[in-house]
Amino acid sequence: MAVKLTPLAKLLITLVVLGAVGAGIYSQRDKLFPGKKPQTVSVPPKVDLDGSGSATASTAKITLNEKPGCADKPEVRLYHWAWNAQMGMMYATGGKQAAEGSLMCKHGVNLKLVREDSTDQMQSLLLAFAEDLKSGSKNPSKGAHFIIIMGDGGAAFFKAINDRLDKLGKEYEVEVVGSAGFSRGEDKFMGPQQWKDNPQSARGGLVAGVLRDGDWNIAMKWLGDNGIPNNPDETTFDPNALNWVNSSDYIDAAQKYVTGYCADLKNTKTGSKDKHCVQGIVTWTPGDVTAAENKGGIVSIVSTREYRSQMPAVIIGNKKWINANRDTVKGMLAAIFEGADAVKDEANLKKAAAISAAVYNEKDGDYWYKYFSPQSVKDKAGITVDLGGSAVSNLADNLLLFGLSQGAKNAFAATYTTFGNVVKSQYPDLVPSFPPVGDISDTSFVAELAKAEAPTTKPDVQKFDPTAVKQQAAVVVSRKNWNIAFDSGKASFTGQAETTLKTLLNDLVIASGTTVEIHGHTDNAGSPEGNMKLSEDRAFAVKQWLEAQAPQNFPEGRVKVFSHGQTQPVVPNSNAEGKAKNRRVEIVLGSTSSQI
Repeated sequence: MAVKLTPLAKLLITLVVLGAVGAGIYSQRDKLFPGKKPQTVSVPPKVDLDGSGSATASTAKITLNEKPGCADKPEVRLYHWAWNAQMGMMYATGGKQAAEGSLMCKHGVNLKLVREDSTDQMQSLLLAFAEDLKSGSKNPSKGAHFIIIMGDGGAAFFKAINDRLDKLGKEYEVEVVGSAGFSRGEDKFMGPQQWKDNPQSARGGLVAGVLRDGDWNIAMKWLGDNGIPNNPDETTFDPNALNWVNSSDYIDAAQKYVTGYCADLKNTKTGSKDKHCVQGIVTWTPGDVTAAENKGGIVSIVSTREYRSQMPAVIIGNKKWINANRDTVKGMLAAIFEGADAVKDEANLKKAAAISAAVYNEKDGDYWYKYFSPQSVKDKAGITVDLGGSAVSNLADNLLLFGLSQGAKNAFAATYTTFGNVVKSQYPDLVPSFPPVGDISDTSFVAELAKAEAPTTKPDVQKFDPTAVKQQAAVVVSRKNWNIAFDSGKASFTGQAETTLKTLLNDLVIASGTTVEIHGHTDNAGSPEGNMKLSEDRAFAVKQWLEAQAPQNFPEGRVKVFSHGQTQPVVPNSNAEGKAKNRRVEIVLGSTSSQI
């Protein structure tokens, strides 16, 4: 559908393109960040965003070089979504196919970029490539050499595609070889302000979104971090859990909120059917824009800005082919990583944005440039909301992501495994199992590039202020009690603590955009003074363990310790069970955007 342009937007577009009085309707099949779901997408509505910044950031006059740069090299096809995390790759390629003077041609790779919105179709393309490869073709002309999807959605994807490829032979499976970038804010869970202020108030809420997919994962992690149940059955309503309305796509999710969509759902407690209306959404730009401009009233509860390691744009290829063509794979990755460094320059970023518009056949360069960085705008209800936000990944970022740099935890493995377990637990019939991360990732290409030439730039890591005392309550993302087993009366861990600590480590690595508060608590055994010191020692023990495991993921200033002794019991200390619950460590995640 079309949304009426504001007078300001009309004026700005007129200044850029004389005589224009509106923007084009979305293409008949494409959509903005479409592939982040397992089914075919529908046509999104036209969304005209405010024009702030576009006049000074105009890419309208950039002329792209369409001249082939290395057509003498074998064609390598990469299928992808429309996603700003690929901005470095766009710059490196120079157009729809490796252009004259491009970084891709410098590294001897004739890369062809093809937009593909459906993950089902991506799987079919990978299968077609493998079948052609098995038939004897050294460089198949059918299907996809590579595809790019979100890392947090990898478990279900790899389970489905590698089960099909195994029929050809294990060597024809696909695996991750590197990452082009990250979502850093555009993917989000939106709902009423009270859910953000008090997460427990989301119990009994109804949210629209595509189930079992990337933005759904954001809500799943937030629920888990806050100890709130999820109701996986969209045909029922559980007043003690967060409930769902399944949407055909993320624009549909936003439209369900805007139109006040309601459903008659069977109450799991009473058995009665009651009417419930959508209160929140999981979506990405422009779905959040649709909700903000046409209705408003909901805020970003949590996004990939806080869970900044959750959504890497992972590059996936056929095991047999990539090992037979290692120089080509390394050349492609080297060009992408150099492109990521190049777009740190504004002029190159604008050029990459113009290339993105041409490759995606969607919007214009000004749009992609603007929403590469997070934008804050007023919604229809006058509430400030955040839109957009992506990042590119260079060689140093890949070393950090895959745990190849000293002191770094493998964040991709944490993301893949954590969200694989989430979808497995919620939908065991659909995803009964998924491949271990070691079977679906090959970090040797990135490692060999680093060995040949060490990165000259540093990775993009969140900065934390060591002098900040405490997060404002308004920016707390989650609170969750962890029962970490300590030796009686001591701050040393028992053998049972290791599994819990490793789970905590993965959760905090994914949420790398947040500060971490560790609050120590005890039961009432012993003196109040002794318990205060014991709770502090135990909280420090957890902090020191995390920092020792992955110092790069827990830099100075990220983790803070608070001791409460026996002063804040969650249940009475009247029996052994109550005492055990009160001996706990509470983990608080908070955004770094607002500190006191």
